[in-house]
Amino acid sequence: MKRNNSINIAKDVIQKEIDGLKKLKSSIGKSFDQIVKTILGCKNGKVIISGVGKSGIIGKKWAATFSSTGTPSFFMDASNASHGDMGQISSNDVIILISLSGSSSELKNIIQFCSRNKSLKLIGITSNKKSLLYKNSDVKVEIPNVVEAGPGNFVPTTSTTNQLALGDSLAIACMKFKKFGKIDFKKYHPSGSLGIKLRTVGDIMLTGNKIPFVKENITIQDALKIISKKGLGVLIIRKNKFTSGILTDGDIKRISQKISDFKKSKIKSVMKKNPISIDKDALAVKALEIMNTNRITSLCVHKGKQKKITIGIIHIHNILNANIR
Repeated sequence: MKRNNSINIAKDVIQKEIDGLKKLKSSIGKSFDQIVKTILGCKNGKVIISGVGKSGIIGKKWAATFSSTGTPSFFMDASNASHGDMGQISSNDVIILISLSGSSSELKNIIQFCSRNKSLKLIGITSNKKSLLYKNSDVKVEIPNVVEAGPGNFVPTTSTTNQLALGDSLAIACMKFKKFGKIDFKKYHPSGSLGIKLRTVGDIMLTGNKIPFVKENITIQDALKIISKKGLGVLIIRKNKFTSGILTDGDIKRISQKISDFKKSKIKSVMKKNPISIDKDALAVKALEIMNTNRITSLCVHKGKQKKITIGIIHIHNILNANIR
């Protein structure tokens, strides 16, 4: 096969799937809203998704996306459902069945089970309004018939792309209604590159005795001892419980070149007032950005609107050790 031919094939496949997605977009209506309301109303149950063949694979993706965006969900294999796995279904659950034809034999027992249990809500996703699935669903969703990519119009391609997009749309809609944000998302993604990107200042800041707090009236001579002991190259100066300034070892070096007897000076007279502070719920990557912009190596950390009260300190080494770049 010539290279140009393969490129043309790829473009044709993608175009057919784009055309299919446009058709899906035009079909979105009240039934979509009904699905979202049904899922959001599932307070004391689970969202269980099932399907056969390629639709089943898409169903696994739906369940994974729902679960990671605040809607507890799992995939139930349709073939195994008739051999005991329907025991996973309990009262008040929402069952979502995905099937292009809506007539797959493996789904029949699940449909009958849901019909006999009125506390369950069955959502049917199909392209066949005459199917058993469509007729017996509490929420009926007809997705448009589309032209499959490839010769013969029989390979599940465009149709599964539409199913995937529909699942993503539902998950994001539910996520937004639940006001599920970055901090919530991070709880379910503690590992990997995504978890690293979502780590907050509060996750990696130093607290308690590790914060180099000092009072305003100590001398630079005493300050040098504390800086050496804490090992961060910085001191946070407080008056009562409020942060009034910051002093770095670099500041002390510069002062030593200007004042002959600098060690006896009080740090209050040489400290930098109003140090930069960041909220503990801010992303750590934001802290890194602030440090780079201001050419500093540490930030005070506060909570909420109490910017004058330091609850932690974040150093450039904390950020780099957490693999945040």
